Amino acid sequence: MTDTPETPDPTRAAARQVFLDHLDLLTSGRAEEWTELFTEDGVLEFPYAPPGYPTRLQGRGELFAHIANFPKAFRLEMKDVRIHETVDPTLVIAELRSEGIALETGRPYNQSYISVVETVDGKISRYVDYWNPLVAMDSLGGSADDMITAFGAG
Repeated sequence: MTDTPETPDPTRAAARQVFLDHLDLLTSGRAEEWTELFTEDGVLEFPYAPPGYPTRLQGRGELFAHIANFPKAFRLEMKDVRIHETVDPTLVIAELRSEGIALETGRPYNQSYISVVETVDGKISRYVDYWNPLVAMDSLGGSADDMITAFGAG
């Protein structure tokens, strides 16, 4: 008897790829293309957002309005991306970190993330972004207001 390799699950492959595309488009500043990775009513959540910063964005319009300023605020690379196996092939759970700088202040922006990403037909339907807002605040000037201003939030 010979072992045959498992057939790759196309749903799992699509979910992983849309997550990796998210990282690539975000770090290269391609906000419009990044927004297209989401379903029309896609959701982005920030459970650890400071007061005044959005905790939930929904729809491509809100997503674009929020992320359009990201490439103006930071230059970074994603490192040590580790995608965990899940029972649900449409779900991506990943640990990663970024190394970069805040462009206005020149301060380092070295962040750790846990991402929980739900997909539908190869698009992101819900993205829960666990990150430390204190790192972003310090990098952007030291306060929640600096972070809110950088992203046009609030």
